[in-house]
Amino acid sequence: MRKRLALATAGAAATLLAALLTPAAGAAGTSPRSPQEGSVTAAQLLAKVGGCSQISNGRYRTDEETTATVPVCGANGAVFWKADMDIDCDGQVTAHCNWDTDPWFQDDTAFHQSDGRPLNSETLPYVVVPSPSGTWDYRGAGIKGGGVVAVVYGGRVEYAVVGDTGPTAIIGEASYATAQALGIDPDPETGGAETGVTYILFKNSSVSPIESHATAVSAGDALARQFLANN
Repeated sequence: MRKRLALATAGAAATLLAALLTPAAGAAGTSPRSPQEGSVTAAQLLAKVGGCSQISNGRYRTDEETTATVPVCGANGAVFWKADMDIDCDGQVTAHCNWDTDPWFQDDTAFHQSDGRPLNSETLPYVVVPSPSGTWDYRGAGIKGGGVVAVVYGGRVEYAVVGDTGPTAIIGEASYATAQALGIDPDPETGGAETGVTYILFKNSSVSPIESHATAVSAGDALARQFLANN
């Protein structure tokens, strides 16, 4: 995200013009959809992932210019990492996610809706996983597209799905809708969170259809309660 902030500063005039021509995404990000999804609290989940049994063959950077400090950790029934949150606005073209609002916009996602269309970053909470590499391959850990994720930030829990893949060396990214629900500025160019975001991905889980957030919440709550009960 720091790379994006630097680019935004360099292109301040262009950013200002874009802000005048498009709705203010940042303002929306200050009003999360709900402070809590499901019955498991943020404190309970964070207590469960206090330590790290590293399963990745190395560590990830959170941005292009940072050092690699983030390991992928293993737990009974889940994998997790603690990082920042960059905003993924890829997928369907919407009012807040398009080529005018996001210099890095791509009109596709690694995983698609049940109708074959890309995911909608503006409405669907989803998380980005690093593309497979020698550092870590999410597929070997029981993680797949549509898998359930609990995202914890600022005392809130938001359930999401695995919806896209990113660079092989960078970790810590989620959709516009995920950020907005957690009270994080969802602007794809200047928003995000510098630190303090925990991503808990439940192994061998799947939401069908992938675009059903209600299903992700109900499945996520059950998986989170099971995760807390695991030794």
